[in-house]
Amino acid sequence: MSKVTDAVKRLLVGRALRSTQLHEQLLPKRIALPVFASDPLSSVAYAPLEILVALSVGGAVAYLYSPWIAAAIVVLMFTVVASYRQTVHAYPSGGGDYEVAMTNLGPNAGVTVASALLVDYVLTVAVSVSSGVDNIGSAIPFVAEHKVAIAIAMVTLLTVMNLRGIRESGTFFAIPTYAFVIGVLGMVAWGLLQIGVLGEELRAPSADYTVVPEQTGDLAGLALAFMLLRAFSNGCAALTGVEAISNGVPAFRKPKSRNAATTLLLMGLIAVSMFAGVVALALASGVKAAENPPTHLLIDGRPAGPGYTNDPILPSVASAVFGPGSVGFIYISAITALILFLAANTAFNGFPVLGSILAQDRFLPRQLHTRGDRLAFSNGIILLAAFACLLIFVFDANPSALVHLYIVGVFVSFTLSQTGMVIHWTRLLRTETELPARRRMQRSRLINGFGAILTGLVLVVVLITKFMLGAWIVVLAMPVLFGIMKSIRAHYDHVTQELALPAEGEETEQILPARNHAIVLVSKIHKPTLRAVAYARATRPSSLEAVTVAVDARESEAVAEEWERLGVPVPLKILDSPYREITRPILQYVKDLRRRSPRDVVTVYIPEYVVGHWWEHVLHNQSALRLKGRLLFMPGVMVTSVPWQLHSSLRLKGRPEPFAPGAVRRPWDGPSRDEQPGS
Repeated sequence: MSKVTDAVKRLLVGRALRSTQLHEQLLPKRIALPVFASDPLSSVAYAPLEILVALSVGGAVAYLYSPWIAAAIVVLMFTVVASYRQTVHAYPSGGGDYEVAMTNLGPNAGVTVASALLVDYVLTVAVSVSSGVDNIGSAIPFVAEHKVAIAIAMVTLLTVMNLRGIRESGTFFAIPTYAFVIGVLGMVAWGLLQIGVLGEELRAPSADYTVVPEQTGDLAGLALAFMLLRAFSNGCAALTGVEAISNGVPAFRKPKSRNAATTLLLMGLIAVSMFAGVVALALASGVKAAENPPTHLLIDGRPAGPGYTNDPILPSVASAVFGPGSVGFIYISAITALILFLAANTAFNGFPVLGSILAQDRFLPRQLHTRGDRLAFSNGIILLAAFACLLIFVFDANPSALVHLYIVGVFVSFTLSQTGMVIHWTRLLRTETELPARRRMQRSRLINGFGAILTGLVLVVVLITKFMLGAWIVVLAMPVLFGIMKSIRAHYDHVTQELALPAEGEETEQILPARNHAIVLVSKIHKPTLRAVAYARATRPSSLEAVTVAVDARESEAVAEEWERLGVPVPLKILDSPYREITRPILQYVKDLRRRSPRDVVTVYIPEYVVGHWWEHVLHNQSALRLKGRLLFMPGVMVTSVPWQLHSSLRLKGRPEPFAPGAVRRPWDGPSRDEQPGS
C-alpha cells in the first residue's frame, strides 16, 4: 500500500528535490510575468462587463460614463503599480504589504493586512475558477449543469500543478497566459484599425438589445453619484493581484528587486492596454448588459426570460471584431476560459509564501513554514485549495455572487501598505543628508502618499457600494482571522516563555529528579515483555517493578505463576480491576506513586508490536496507545515504548524514508521581524 501511494505521489508531484536545488526554482522575468500577473491580466475578461452592469441601472444611455470610469481605473492602476515598485525595492524579502505594515505601522496593522490578503487570495481562486466554468458553461450545457463539481476539479488540478513547484507550474502556465495577452491585444489593435482607419462598423451580438433602466426618469444627485461610484468599484476588480509580485520577490532571479519592479511595470502596461482597449471596443460595438438580464434586457422587444445571463464581454467583442463563429472568435473564447482558470495561479503563489512568513512570525501554525517535495510550500497550497473549494460549494460556483466579496481585502492591504511606505520614507529622510538620495526619497514618498489617499478613498467607496451585496462577509471574516492569528501568536509566545531557560543569576529549577521509579507494564509473559524488563533493568532505575491488571482472575493467577516459574528478577504487582478496566487502575497507581514522592519521576515502559501493514495497527497496540495518551498529560511521568518487530515489519526494512512536507524549511537570512526597527 505504501509503495502504491508513493508511486502515485511521484507520478503527480514528481521526484523530490534537494534543498540545494532551491536556486534552480528561481524565475526569470519571462516566466515570472505569467506566474504573478495572470490574475490582473485576466480581469479584463470580467471587469469591463461589471462596469456596464452597474451603469445599466440608468439604461444604455448611462454607458456614456464608462470611458470616464475606465480612465479613473487606469489612473488608479498606474498609481498602485508605481507605489509597489517602491515597495519591492525597499522590502525585497517577500513580506510585501504585510512586512511594510508590520514594520512601519505595528503588529496590529500587519496582522490586519495579512488577514485581508489571505481572504483575498482565497476569493481570487474561487472567483477565477467560477468565472472560467461560467464561460465554458455558456457554450457547453454539461458544464453548466455540473459547474460546482467541475470547478472543484479545476482547483484540484491547479493544486497538483503547484505542488510540482513554482518553476514547473510557471513554465506550464506561461504559454496560455502569453497566448491570451497576444490574442486580446491583437483583437484590440485590429478592432481599432477597423473603426479608425477602415471606417467599418462593429456590431456585437447584443448590440440590438434594449436595456430597461431600473429607475424611471433621469438619474441625478445622490442616485447618479451612487451609480457611478458603484460602477467604479466594480471596475476596480481589475486591480486584484497587483500586490502578488511584491509578495513574491524572493522567487525572482537576481537582481531580485529590479526584476520584480520591471515585471510590475510590464504587467501594468499590458493590463491597462487590454482593459482600456476592451472598454473602447465594447462601447463601439454596442455591447449590452444588465444587472438583472432576464427582466431588464429586451430581445426583439421582449424580456430575455428566466435563465438568461449576460454574454461574456471578450467573446462578444471578438464576435464583433472577427465575426461570429470565426477562427478569431473561437480562439478568444477558448483562451479566455483557460486564462480565467489560470488566474487562480496568482493566489497559489501568493498565499503559501505569505502563510510561510506568517508562520515564521508565529501568527500561523508552523506547518505552513515548511517546504514539500518540490520545494513549494505544500501545506499552504493545500490549505488555500481547501478553503477555495468550500467557497465554491457554498456559493454554487456563481461568480456574480462571489465578485462582490472580491476587492475589499485587497484595498485594505493597498491602503495600509502605502501608508506604511510614507512612514518608511519619512523615517529615512530624517537621517539622509545627501541631496540626490533625499530627492529620490521625497519623490517616492509623494508617490506612496498619493497612492495611500487614492486607495483609501476607493476602499470607502467599495465598502459603501458593496457592503449589502455580500462584502459584509469579508468585513466579518477579517476580524475573525485577525483574532485567530493573534491567539496563535499568544500561544506560541506563552509556550516560548514557559520553556525558556532562566536568565543569568536567577535560580535554576531542579531538572534532575531525586529518584526514578520504573514500571514495566505486563499483559502476557512473552518475548516483548521480557525485552521491556531487560531494557528497564539496563537503565538502572532507583526502583523497578512489573505491573499487570487483573481483568480476569484466572489469567492474572496464570501470569503470576509463570512469572515466578521463570524467575524474573523483578517483583510483579497485580492491580485489581473490578470493572474490567485496564487504563484507569494503572493511571491511579502512577498517581499514587507521584503523590507519595512528588520530587521523583516515574518511568513507564510499554512493550509495543511493530507491524508492517496498515490493517495490523487496528489489531494491535490499541490499549497501549490509549494509556500512552493519558500518561503524557501527567507531570513527572515519562513514557518509554519498547518495540518488538513482528515478521510483517521486515517488509519495510531498508525502504528509504519518503520525502514529506516538513523536511525542508524556508531559509531566512535576516533577523526576526520582532527585532526589526519599528516592529
